[in-house]
Amino acid sequence: MTSRAVTKPSLLAAASLLAVSLTALAVLCVVQDVRMVDTLVYRAEGAAVANGSDLYGFTVTEWELPATYPPFAAILFVPTTWLPVGVLKAVFLVGNAGLLALLIRLSCRLAGLPACVAPLCAATALALWLEPVFQTVLFGQINLALACLVLWDLTRPSGALGKGFALGVAAGIKLTPAVFIAYLLLRGRVREAATALAGFAGTVLLGAVVLPAASVEFWTRRVFETGRVGKAWIVDNQSLQGLVARLLHDAEPGAAWVVPAAVTAAAGLWLAHRTPDEPRALLLAAFTTVLISPISWSHHWVWCVPLLAVLIAEGRPRAAAAVAVLFTARSFWLLPHQGDLDLCLPWWQQPLASPYALLALALAPMLSTYLSTRTEVPAPRPRVDSLHAPRDVPAPRDGVPPRVGRA
Repeated sequence: MTSRAVTKPSLLAAASLLAVSLTALAVLCVVQDVRMVDTLVYRAEGAAVANGSDLYGFTVTEWELPATYPPFAAILFVPTTWLPVGVLKAVFLVGNAGLLALLIRLSCRLAGLPACVAPLCAATALALWLEPVFQTVLFGQINLALACLVLWDLTRPSGALGKGFALGVAAGIKLTPAVFIAYLLLRGRVREAATALAGFAGTVLLGAVVLPAASVEFWTRRVFETGRVGKAWIVDNQSLQGLVARLLHDAEPGAAWVVPAAVTAAAGLWLAHRTPDEPRALLLAAFTTVLISPISWSHHWVWCVPLLAVLIAEGRPRAAAAVAVLFTARSFWLLPHQGDLDLCLPWWQQPLASPYALLALALAPMLSTYLSTRTEVPAPRPRVDSLHAPRDVPAPRDGVPPRVGRA
């Protein structure tokens, strides 16, 4: 039997699985009347730019959600006003599914895995149900787009024209990717870091030219109002601040989380600096970013996708399965979290309330080759910026939205 004869049925099966998965997700969105509230916020931001109204003075939806991104992001959202809301939601649904496939493809490039069409379709079908991905789709978020921008840029060949610029643009849309600029500097990739800084500065300058008043307001006032994004103590927030707030039963933990966050930032970036393995170092930077951010909603943790790819590439199927289960279990949604019940959880429920943050803290020393307890010497792997990675590693096979009000 020829390989072509074997490939066709496997491709058909994978494509069918993807079609079923997408259809199930679309039906769920319709039946549950999913609002895609963040998409509506983006549309309102674009309308504010187009109409010349106050960008940071409005709220939309029944949850009174405000704009929280820099002015540059609002400029990019102007095209969302050109489509009816129903069509726009469909575009976000299909677009996020496509971006998930791209993120998996980029994750395979990061890990040195092949990315054939059939395994890619199957992995996309299954990854749609990872909680961070699922929530990104249901809220109509842009997390997958930002992760793709960062990962695409950082996995380009060394010396590629403008490498780092896309990272700077991602930071200009949503500030948290700026941590990767520090990562580049610590890795000695000064030219890429400088290009990223130039890209970020370009977004700030464009925002200032097009929206001068909004730019002054954002960079002198709104950028410091983390409470504007949402309540940091609710289980939706899987950052270090959310973990500490729930653990201490304190809505404003102050120094109790600021100090650990500073230590985590220093330790995470130091480990990323000392780790010779590029995929692991990049993941350390990514998880450091979501840990130290004041608010990292569960849908910000789409970096679980490249983590799974790296674990599979390193021959750790059990670890990959455990991580996939953790990011699918939705344990924090099973806990009492109406009103302020998030602050009243007993000690034994705390691991269920903060699984992503605890996993990231546990993974930091494990991902670092510098502190690894593994005795065997790993087989040589291609550099992350190589476009000609070896393809002899097998490819992976891989309800209702919660409270809203986040960006």
